[in-house]
Amino acid sequence: MPTSSANHDSTGPAGPVPSTGSDEPPVLFSPPELNPHAWNRASRPLLAKMIAEFAYEEIVEPLQVADPAEGRYALTFDDGETFTFKAARGSYGSWRVDPDSMECRGEPFTDPLRFLLRSRGLLALDGGTLGHLVRELTTTLAADAKLGHTALSAADLADLGYAELEGHQTGHPWIVLNKGRVGFSASDADRWAPEGRIPTTLPWIAVSTSLATYRGVPALDAPGLLYALELDDAVRERFDSVLRGRGLDPAGYLYLPVHPWQWDEVLVQLYAPAIAEGAIVPLPTDGDLRLPQQSIRTFLNIARPGRHTVKLPLSILNTLVWRGLPTERTTAAPAVTAWMHGVRDADPFLRDECGVILLGEVASVTVEHPLYDHLPEVPYQYKELLGAIWREPLQTRLVPGERARTLASLIHTDPEGQAFTAELVARSGLVPADWLQRLFAALLPPLLHFLYRYGTVFSPHGENAIVVFDGQDVPVRLAIKDFVDDVNLSARPLPEHDTMPGEVKDILLTEEPAFLTQFIHSGLFVGVFRYLAPLCQEQLDVPEDEFWSLVRAEILRYQTRFPELKERFETFDLLTPRIERLCLNRNRLHLDGYRDRSDRPHAAVHGTVPNPLASRRPSG
Repeated sequence: MPTSSANHDSTGPAGPVPSTGSDEPPVLFSPPELNPHAWNRASRPLLAKMIAEFAYEEIVEPLQVADPAEGRYALTFDDGETFTFKAARGSYGSWRVDPDSMECRGEPFTDPLRFLLRSRGLLALDGGTLGHLVRELTTTLAADAKLGHTALSAADLADLGYAELEGHQTGHPWIVLNKGRVGFSASDADRWAPEGRIPTTLPWIAVSTSLATYRGVPALDAPGLLYALELDDAVRERFDSVLRGRGLDPAGYLYLPVHPWQWDEVLVQLYAPAIAEGAIVPLPTDGDLRLPQQSIRTFLNIARPGRHTVKLPLSILNTLVWRGLPTERTTAAPAVTAWMHGVRDADPFLRDECGVILLGEVASVTVEHPLYDHLPEVPYQYKELLGAIWREPLQTRLVPGERARTLASLIHTDPEGQAFTAELVARSGLVPADWLQRLFAALLPPLLHFLYRYGTVFSPHGENAIVVFDGQDVPVRLAIKDFVDDVNLSARPLPEHDTMPGEVKDILLTEEPAFLTQFIHSGLFVGVFRYLAPLCQEQLDVPEDEFWSLVRAEILRYQTRFPELKERFETFDLLTPRIERLCLNRNRLHLDGYRDRSDRPHAAVHGTVPNPLASRRPSG
């Protein structure tokens, strides 16, 4: 390993060392959103969501009470008291709980924390899991209160750009504890969470090629080609001069941005020997302003939108997993991108008719940990500590007049209850059913073609699927991101896989055909449309039955277009009467809890649910 000089900068990714010479006492602060009104406004919908999602996953099984037409249900707390609420049942066996109907002993009951503590036995929670759940639920509530305190109207949101809109989203609609962010302090959340909406500059580091590995797509097959796009000449020279000033040769190093929180909380401690030896050297910032997105570890360059988006590891526990970057998958990301781009570019339907945008992960740097990477039994969080992925920017893939919004934004409602989708439909001038048909025509054909023709499926959940709109806010096409984490292949061999590079075949996860369709069902239909359908019924007068008929019609339209794939339609059957129920909350409550494990957890499966696409006739 290289040896460092004693003369070096005292500034790095964490910034200059703060002065301790002041006699001023520390100043405590209370966030303005932590007031009774904002807290109660956040608590009510979160409790309704908790009951609905726990009931959907059959963690709890509410009993109907009184007249079935009233739609009132009951749960019994551990102390024997009865909690009641009104709910409507929906597609895939889902529940929609009325937040204003929740009562206990005839009084309103709206506190999700009290609900959790009073139903510990009902939820079958052990003490350790319960303790951590209280923390995650409290921090989720605090984030929701912040979002509510600064919420905009649907009309104002519709005028925001892609990057800015992300900071107003409320997180995963299915996972109850969706903003737990275990590891962040209150000030960390204010500074780095997307709802903080604070643009930032990222510091960089230099890492010796004895630890760091670069990979790029063919057009970026050498690190200098990437740096020529991402770093101004003056910045590159400044980075080089820092290394030369320590007696180190820049040719033996790779440059990558680093999250300041990760540097301070994780890397300085766990990579201390490498830093001491000069194998890792702190550098200044490149000066570009970036904005954290919903995944928190992903930053969009808002100063120079033509530059790449960067994805950085962040050792916090949020939703189901630690938000690091797995070394093997980070290394393989450019190869996966090159293959996916090759498939699209060689297929006229995907390339020309769908115009699908695949935001490729075109370059990566992975950094080995000298100890952890050689200990297979250690918790996986310690194998995802340091690296970077550069993803193609979205803005440069749009044609003039187009704008993009994540699919998740379509299920957002503003403080007055106005659905964001309803605002977009009104602006488009289309009747709601026609607008929805355009949405499904933009989303489904490319996803279906990858599935049926290539035995390949994305996980098109609300953050990975991006809807591209024309100048009248009509959906026109689909953009997809996060290939290496969320692309799966058919475990049943297909001829289309014969030319797949070994590096890609080895890294992508495989599933049997019957389960491969789950990624579309659970990612798109259950994970997004299950919430969008009732919004359309309530605010656009499109009944849920008609909504799902329009979805089915788009699937059948594709199948009619490609009759030669009939055998594949049966192999990858999206229209089967029932599907397995994937559960995202059961994992935390009952399977993995908060235990460390050597590999990443996956969604639980519990029973089956009826498929709303199975027996419907196409509309029109």
